[in-house]
Amino acid sequence: MLAGSPIDANAHYSTAIELARLTGDIFWHAGAMEGSVCALLVDRMDHKDPLLEEEVKYRYYNVIQLYRRSYLQDNAQRVSTVSFELEATLKLARYLCRRELAKEVVDLLMSAADGAKSLIDASDRLILYVEIARLFGTLGYQRKAAFFSRQVAQLYLQQDNACAAMSAMQVLTMTSNAYHVQSRRNCQKMCPSPQDLGASHADGGKMHPLSIVSLFESQWSTIQMVVLREILMSSVRAGDPLAAWSAAARLLRSFYPLITPAGQSGLASSLANSAERLPSGTRCADPALPFIRLHSFPLHPSQTDIIKRNPQKKEWWTGSAPSGPFIYTPFSKGAISDCNKQELTWIVGEPVQVLVELANPCSFDLMVESIYLSVHSGNFDAFPVSVSLPPNTSKVILLSGIPTKVGAVSIPGCIVHCFGVITEHLFRDVDNLLLGASQGLVLSDPFRCCGSTKPKNMSTPNISVVPPLPLLVSHVVGGNGSTILYEGEIRDIWTSLTNAGTVPIEQAHIALSGKNQDSVISIAHDVLLSSLPLKPGGEVTIPVTVKAWQLSLTDSEFDASKSSSGSARRISKEGSSPLLVIYYAGPWTSPDESNGSGNSVPPGRRLVVPLNVCVLQGLRFVRARLLSMEFPARVSEALPKQICGENGITEELKSVNQNDSLVKIDPYRGSWGLRLLELELSNPTDVVFEVNVSMQLDSQQSEHGMANFSNEDIDFGYRKTRIDRDYSARVLIPMEHFKLPVLDASFFSKDAQVNNIVGNKVFSTAERNAKAELNASINNLISKIKVKWHSGRNSSGELNIKDATQAALQASIMDILLPDPLTFGFRLGENGTASENIVSPEVSSISDNPTGQPGSRNVALDKGSVLAHEMTHMEVIIRNNTKERIKMSLNVSCRDVAGENCIEGNKATVLWAGTLSDISLEAPPLQDVTHSFALYFLVPGDYTLLAAAVIYDATEVLRARAKSDSSDEPIFCRGSPFRVHVVGTA
Repeated sequence: MLAGSPIDANAHYSTAIELARLTGDIFWHAGAMEGSVCALLVDRMDHKDPLLEEEVKYRYYNVIQLYRRSYLQDNAQRVSTVSFELEATLKLARYLCRRELAKEVVDLLMSAADGAKSLIDASDRLILYVEIARLFGTLGYQRKAAFFSRQVAQLYLQQDNACAAMSAMQVLTMTSNAYHVQSRRNCQKMCPSPQDLGASHADGGKMHPLSIVSLFESQWSTIQMVVLREILMSSVRAGDPLAAWSAAARLLRSFYPLITPAGQSGLASSLANSAERLPSGTRCADPALPFIRLHSFPLHPSQTDIIKRNPQKKEWWTGSAPSGPFIYTPFSKGAISDCNKQELTWIVGEPVQVLVELANPCSFDLMVESIYLSVHSGNFDAFPVSVSLPPNTSKVILLSGIPTKVGAVSIPGCIVHCFGVITEHLFRDVDNLLLGASQGLVLSDPFRCCGSTKPKNMSTPNISVVPPLPLLVSHVVGGNGSTILYEGEIRDIWTSLTNAGTVPIEQAHIALSGKNQDSVISIAHDVLLSSLPLKPGGEVTIPVTVKAWQLSLTDSEFDASKSSSGSARRISKEGSSPLLVIYYAGPWTSPDESNGSGNSVPPGRRLVVPLNVCVLQGLRFVRARLLSMEFPARVSEALPKQICGENGITEELKSVNQNDSLVKIDPYRGSWGLRLLELELSNPTDVVFEVNVSMQLDSQQSEHGMANFSNEDIDFGYRKTRIDRDYSARVLIPMEHFKLPVLDASFFSKDAQVNNIVGNKVFSTAERNAKAELNASINNLISKIKVKWHSGRNSSGELNIKDATQAALQASIMDILLPDPLTFGFRLGENGTASENIVSPEVSSISDNPTGQPGSRNVALDKGSVLAHEMTHMEVIIRNNTKERIKMSLNVSCRDVAGENCIEGNKATVLWAGTLSDISLEAPPLQDVTHSFALYFLVPGDYTLLAAAVIYDATEVLRARAKSDSSDEPIFCRGSPFRVHVVGTA
């Protein structure tokens, strides 16, 4: 064999076998047969023949039997052949070692393991166990290989020297893979990745069942604890503090439920002692405590909504719907594997926050020297914090940092400095641990045993960092508390906006959102636009005019604190205030575009500013109704004076005194033809209100040259009405001045068209326009009525009476809007020239002669009064309010205080000159005609002048206004009564 001639060697071995058989030497017989097998294999080294394999197996089994018989015979001679038998067994097992013959190999190896008990020398047993473990590993039987490797380590540990302890530590480290207690440093390539296991934050922590079993199928708690304890003991004896710290960390982290409190404290002491022997800042791949899991990504106060900008639109913010910092929609295009991942945008230079939960399930106080987010991308600066965890407690802490460069950010876990060593805790490991605990594959859930509730599945979003953006910070001038307003109160809320970023604001737009948006009367858009570009640190204050809305049952609730009157008042619910939405952005290009993402446009931002308004129940509008009331009243100071305006058109101006300017009263019949709008108001609050009802009339020239009143020119207001708390009041508003200046046929056609629409339900463009125009006229009428209130020094507002007033006026709106075809007026004349108008207001009533002397010419005459026993020249003015010429028969009458005709009859007290009856006149369209006459009053007192006319050949417009169906019936038109105050002696 040594000379390289296996054929000759086989011949010699055959001769030796025959001689040993003849001499009965079993030991040499076995040795010669084993040599022949070797010669046979060497001779046929390149051939693989099943017959050869069977021959080798047959001869080696005979060799093993001969060695065993030799051992029994030579036992008395104290010559042991066990080592030869075990060596032959191992040779045969090594020759047959493949998966197809695994059963025979296992039987041979287990037989060799049983024979190890007969070996006296510990070194022989060590070598035998090493070979058995190697062959089991070759077969793929890792557990059996690990078992015999532990036998090797125990033999090493029986030797009291550092080298043996180091060897034992190395052997146990190799076996730790089979027991799934290996160090993370040694299993970076062997551990399955999250993609391989199917578990990651992207899919909410879900894993395939087979992957879960592959992670936790070898959780033999007792054996694993023994292996880790042996690694710890061997590392301490070998003088390797890092290996000892790693073993103690794995033992404490994985098996804390099975370790007594004293044992947990002992492991903590081992960690501390090992750390003392390590240099400062040492890192270990195996984390200890605490357990850390991702809680959430809270919205930092400085991180507002991000808006994608569209450079193709002037309104760049349209077309994007931000949802906080997460820019995500299930319809967005992207990679198939990441389509269910949210996207989180961070801004360079602005702090961000991440909530993580820490758990200490052990019985000792845990002090974490520092903990911060682990980011490997190099574009994020994390801020460390320290935290102390009492025994068996969990705590949610806030970790923060600042993005430094544009790019993607990945946060796999946290960096923890605890027990003197720096380790990295991965969120994925804890997620897998909790998943295994939920399915009963691991011992315990560390967070549940600490009393923590089960959180919702939190997935780590795709985080990207964008260039620096401007940052608006808002606050309300005067304090950020709620502004308390009564219903209908109008007040300016001043909002200050400050650019707290490092980039100027070049574009800004203000919009409204939320509830009760119509309560915002005006927003100073120009103030914001004029301040652009708003540089970093710049500030602008924007006034927003708000009118408190009416409280309803759905958006209000009862105040917990009752008013002084004892009744519960209603207040608006929280969240019912409108919101200011400010869209703003910086330059279109980033200042560090070279380091950015090409030609991408930096996004904009959205700031939502709540207008914190708390509306209290204020002055209540109870109801509105239209009345036709009769009660004594006085006429106004003067009729409208006729002056010549532009283009020779006659215009009407009102007198300065406006107290009673809207009412004309017949003192004998009450309010003749007068319509009043009654408003009933109630005060359920604790304060006193003063109510002022006013009407705004137009004064702009119409297309016909007639005068219309504008809001700036005429504002008729009444005396203020005081309403104490828990009291009610009624206000009457005459509707005379709401009449239109011209009686036009179009209004009747509109009314007919509207009725036709309702009846036939046929809608055309003309009909819709007619209805819209009529509704606009009604709304214009209602909008002129203003009910304003004032309380205290600064509280003032306006009641919303639109809906109730419209309902009250709807039935008689045409009678209110349309004027009479003819209007009549009287005025005094002297020698045929116009003088003063015949009126007698309350403020200008007559002062009687204090001396009582008759006929005194020095008596003080008030404006509008006439003297008895003198011929008084008068004129009656008739105005045609239509667009057609009117022929009429005019009659003028005069009545005394008893209502009797004082011109005709035997008891007449007034003489006249001129014509007072059956006066034929013709009034041009939209113009006036005048008729002169004179009266001679015999008895002083109050008289009433009345003018009436019968219209001949009335048109359809006049008949429609008079609501007359007969074409032959004359149209009778009567004017308002005028009072004449006659002074003097009888």
